Amino acid sequence: MRIALVTHYYPAHRGGVERVAGELASRLARRGDAEVSWHASDCDAPPAPQPGVDCAPARSCNWIERRLGFPYPLWTPAALARLARAARAADVVHLHDCLYLANVVAFLAARLARRPVLVTQHVGFIPYRNPVLRALLSAANHVLGRVVLGGADRVVFESETVRRYFAGFVRFRAEPQLVPNGVDTGAFSPADAAERHRLRARFGVGDDAMLFLFAGRFAEKKGMPLLSELTGRVPGARWIFAGLGPIDPESWRRPNVTVVRAPDIAALLPLYRAADLLVLPSVGEGVPLVLQEAMACGTPALVGAATAAGCPPNAPILAEEPGGEDALERWAVRLGAFLRAPEQLRDLRPLVAAFAREHWSWERCTQRYAEILRDCAGRA
Repeated sequence: MRIALVTHYYPAHRGGVERVAGELASRLARRGDAEVSWHASDCDAPPAPQPGVDCAPARSCNWIERRLGFPYPLWTPAALARLARAARAADVVHLHDCLYLANVVAFLAARLARRPVLVTQHVGFIPYRNPVLRALLSAANHVLGRVVLGGADRVVFESETVRRYFAGFVRFRAEPQLVPNGVDTGAFSPADAAERHRLRARFGVGDDAMLFLFAGRFAEKKGMPLLSELTGRVPGARWIFAGLGPIDPESWRRPNVTVVRAPDIAALLPLYRAADLLVLPSVGEGVPLVLQEAMACGTPALVGAATAAGCPPNAPILAEEPGGEDALERWAVRLGAFLRAPEQLRDLRPLVAAFAREHWSWERCTQRYAEILRDCAGRA
């Protein structure tokens, strides 16, 4: 089965969407379920060659993300034309998210050639502070969501929260599926007490101190404005910000803040294992991959209420609403309580690790996608 896979970036961009897409493509190819032609912007280097996955970088410019902080690469007309040809030649076109111009072009080319389309939708509505940007995103979701998600043969959501949002105005051709992203629980696993002690010493944190971790893009939708205030309101904790983006935590000039820029998986793993708590007040996304990876390492997470609602029922996840005039006070109170009673987080560690092992499996995720892709190909 020939799959034309379309994402806005390659995994070197360090985003969760492209990391999920790459892992899924690699596993499908290794199983022999698919031959994948992966089309993404050339803003970052493609992954190393691997059997069954052929990368086709597209000439692009990324000035929208550099200037506005919104990840939206613009492909050249020649790159879009090559993508359209690939979509027409594929057995299935697999798009990740519905708003990107390249994804829309691939969708239209596939529909005109009567090629089946599968869309994995990761992101819902993001309540940006800028009212113009907020209105533009809402309009784009309603227009392109109806066209691309409503016109796709199959749609997969990785979060119940995102599914509910689009189900409010999209009429799907087939019942959408909920397929959680997988986690490699062999690689992402808890460290024992001695290893955690060594890792915390490496980051300059004693066993009696509290280490809060943020991992993700340094952008508004990830809750960075709130976090900038929290690092000042909760100075008794050590904060590590791992990621990259238009907002620079070093500009806050907090003595308790350390920045690890653009970490790869090898750099993220010790941070997950060493941290006492992942703090992620993001909005408008599904279940972030960093949340799943941190929990697989035994690290509890405090996330936005909508993010928690998108997780499986009874997930041992700490939640707080990131919006509202009193958001800073509420989050500061929650974090301060952990400083005073750190045993709350210690007691959660085995529970969150066990939950991740039970609910988030790459094997189950890949098998489900293989079934959906075969069903799509059968509709051609």
